[in-house]
Amino acid sequence: MEYTDEEILGKFAQAETKEKAFSMLVQTYQERMYWHIRRMVINHDDADDVLQNTFVKVWRNLANFKGNSKLYTWLYRIATNESLTFLNKKKRTSATPLETEDYSLSATLQSDPYFDGDEIQIKLQEAIDTLPSKQKQVFLLRYYDEMKYDEMSEVLDTSVGALKASYHHAVKKIEKFLTED
Repeated sequence: MEYTDEEILGKFAQAETKEKAFSMLVQTYQERMYWHIRRMVINHDDADDVLQNTFVKVWRNLANFKGNSKLYTWLYRIATNESLTFLNKKKRTSATPLETEDYSLSATLQSDPYFDGDEIQIKLQEAIDTLPSKQKQVFLLRYYDEMKYDEMSEVLDTSVGALKASYHHAVKKIEKFLTED
């Protein structure tokens, strides 16, 4: 069952229903947040870790949520930042730089026991892997999450015009990658 943001925030504001409200929030947003994170970090176990960190941060900061944006865009922003922090930390601690051909997110995806995709999904992931970070984020939010540009603008703190341009360039690069052989 999904709950409205008003129901969740209303219960969270009351001490006696705060934990119930957080359970409602997790129940409502957990799957969407997991897949958003998973598309960024690729590996299932890493996505679970980042998701947990995201919800810990949400728990600590939900009382400070001002309501200037939708709850889910606020959650996406936290999840995106946690994912980027995770990837940057992994890049710093990895013996193999993430930018080299020796490390491939698509190879990681294929070796993941939870991945059950076909060749087309692998090829699409390989194309997405070639995108610069910002274009990748925009593409993932628009293509998979079907997020509107104004909501993306809140999540990524970027203008709508810049987001549209990034998405356009990302699509062109992916199309080119998929048609080359």
